[in-house]
Amino acid sequence: MKMVSWNVNGLRACLKSGFLEYFWKVNADIFSIQETKLQHGQIELDLDGYELYWNYAVKKGYSGTAVFTKKSPLSVTYGIGVEEHDQEGRVITLEYENFYLVNVYTPNSQRGLARLDYRMTWEDCFRNYLLQLDAKKPTIICGDLNVAHKEIDLKNPQANTKNAGFTEEERQKMTELLEAGFVDTFRYLYPDRKDAYTWWSYITRARERNAGWRIDYFIVSDRIKTKIIDAQIHSEILGSDHCPVALEIEI
Repeated sequence: MKMVSWNVNGLRACLKSGFLEYFWKVNADIFSIQETKLQHGQIELDLDGYELYWNYAVKKGYSGTAVFTKKSPLSVTYGIGVEEHDQEGRVITLEYENFYLVNVYTPNSQRGLARLDYRMTWEDCFRNYLLQLDAKKPTIICGDLNVAHKEIDLKNPQANTKNAGFTEEERQKMTELLEAGFVDTFRYLYPDRKDAYTWWSYITRARERNAGWRIDYFIVSDRIKTKIIDAQIHSEILGSDHCPVALEIEI
């Protein structure tokens, strides 16, 4: 099974920049996106052969996630069941016979770490939600987790230790998630691969210089890690400040 995840940073804009060409070429079984920046009825998207599921933020033009799937899920849920966290369209969960697929757009701690405290609360609630799913069947998490876990995961680690996405607090929450029984699929296969990034700031032509961060992931339950075939970063694909990431897995 092939899965793709992409923070499109505004689906309407991305559609004008090659989204559909990539979508049809990659031919994923499940295609998840984050930061749709849409409300219901603002777009007509016909993806023949796919079922489309949307989670919109209450705030217009903000956040939002969607999943496009060839295979009908047994059930679909939105959010994590915590009112405080479920107003921003951040999570969609699809249940299948042998696994759960969780598409997530993790809150950004923002400039000056203005939202770091909220982020810490979110992390604990989201991890608990994942553990509840994982207790029932293997779970696959994909999306923009807004954290570079290790120094190898961004170009300039020393200059960013107090910046959103690379604080000690955020990195520790990622460590706690993995230690709770999950695996970062890309690092599982490629533990030492450098210069592998999924996001580049629009400022200072960072993408041209490959001065990026790896903050988009596929994470899976530890007990299915041997079923991973490949984890890919499609850095050649433009259309957003993020690039797509992909997972091939036997499940």
